[in-house]
Amino acid sequence: MPPLSPLQDRAAGAVMGAFIGEALGVGPHWYYDLAQLHRDHGDWIDGYTTPKPGRYHEGLKAGELSQAGILLRLTLASLVDCGDYDEADFCWRLDQDFFPLLDGTPHAGPGGYTSQSMRDAWHKRVEEGHPWGRCGGFADTTEAIERTLAIAVRHARSPRRLAEAVASNTVLTQIDNNMVAMTVAFGAVTGLLVQGHRLDTALSGKLMALVGNDELPFHAVTGDQLQPPHAPEPPRAGRFASPDALLTPSCVARAAEDPAIRIEPAWKASLVYGMPCAIYHQLPAAYYLAARFHDDFEAAVLHAINGGGQNQARAMLTGTLVGAQVGLSGIPQRFIDGLADASELLTLARQLAEQVEADTA
Repeated sequence: MPPLSPLQDRAAGAVMGAFIGEALGVGPHWYYDLAQLHRDHGDWIDGYTTPKPGRYHEGLKAGELSQAGILLRLTLASLVDCGDYDEADFCWRLDQDFFPLLDGTPHAGPGGYTSQSMRDAWHKRVEEGHPWGRCGGFADTTEAIERTLAIAVRHARSPRRLAEAVASNTVLTQIDNNMVAMTVAFGAVTGLLVQGHRLDTALSGKLMALVGNDELPFHAVTGDQLQPPHAPEPPRAGRFASPDALLTPSCVARAAEDPAIRIEPAWKASLVYGMPCAIYHQLPAAYYLAARFHDDFEAAVLHAINGGGQNQARAMLTGTLVGAQVGLSGIPQRFIDGLADASELLTLARQLAEQVEADTA
């Protein structure tokens, strides 16, 4: 294969980092009892594992993707085939390739478990016959982030288009405005990292500059240092009432960089920020690990996994953010070698990266 440019390397790294993080969570997913996690998987999980009998993804093998990874692959294939985010194509793929495999219950469907947002959408779309655009529910989880991260990578060089496409895809299944704002913010962070920025204390200022330039649809009620807007300039109204979702990454990065604030070992970020599935637990932990281990993919995703709880989403999001910073070339080869269908996933990631490079922004 031809060598990747630095931009392509980061774009492909973000996508493959997400797939790796998702697959790492298949075996040890949703252990809230850490003693039980250690009994089943040892004191330190350092690679892909097979689910134990009776666990959520029973039947899958080490290195395989569960449903979040399958939906990310579906989104990625749509982006690559269409060359852009095409909502009609994405919805057609859900209707033809995904929803027929569900029955509306949690423990059915590909990957061994179907998320709340997809169950809600399935009921409205399949059982009640609603058109797309009227199938969204109020799940407060990261399920939309887990697929729209590919959209964010594709439009990393066009923040306005990134925000529009990520928001539009998100509300197909999740319509709470605060949740949508946090999903778009994660996409905007991913876009800057793919461009070559770092997840550090300066990143939120760069995001707020995009708000000021009308490239991100957030209401500018404060400045990037939590100061009021400078008079006489009025606050800029946007779709999202508060810029706080854009300020969170640097707030958390400040804690990761402060030598007086230490979470040791780092996997205990899950205990500090919360082990549950909700987006307001998941994002701070992922931002913390991605800031602290910005140049160490292995440490980042393994600490995400070993924190228990909703560790699959935590590792998937962390893998995206650190993969975008270190690039595909910075991901240890053993994580690629152990990933099921790695060749197909790599091809899709590289094709998306080529589209990013070709985008004139």
